[in-house]
Amino acid sequence: MDENKPEKQSEVEIMARRWLRDRGVTENDIAELVYLLQSQYHTDLDIETCKYNVDRVLAKREVQNAILTGIQLDVLAENNKLEEPLLDILKKDEGLYGVDEVIALSIVNIYGSIGFTNYGYIDKQKPGILRVLNDKTTGKCNTFLDDIVGAIAAAASSRLAHRAANTE
Repeated sequence: MDENKPEKQSEVEIMARRWLRDRGVTENDIAELVYLLQSQYHTDLDIETCKYNVDRVLAKREVQNAILTGIQLDVLAENNKLEEPLLDILKKDEGLYGVDEVIALSIVNIYGSIGFTNYGYIDKQKPGILRVLNDKTTGKCNTFLDDIVGAIAAAASSRLAHRAANTE
């Protein structure tokens, strides 16, 4: 058992994980992003190791708070429950808005500068689940969620890289 993992998940953690799943994001989806980011640096890397690092990132309260906040704002926008001009900004995912990235960067910041590089890369490339979340034709608003998922993957990648460097 990992000494950093509490024996029982809090209600906030349970809800954050559930809200991710309800919005179509699995831990495996995020682990695949981690694998994409780290496999060239770790020849023996497997998806289970990536999932473990995603799980550890999701166990952080700061991450859970970002998930709940971002998804709630996306859902409110999706249901037209926000005032203009914010509603239009979120529905269009305007490039100059930036608050979605600020929330994402609060996750990345937990694990240091490697995470920032990883986040920038996958935010620009939009691989895997990020491409799905960024698809504006679905009717879903994922303005915050796509950045949060990318940040979780970047943070898990950074966590993995730091752990690997400490064991070499």
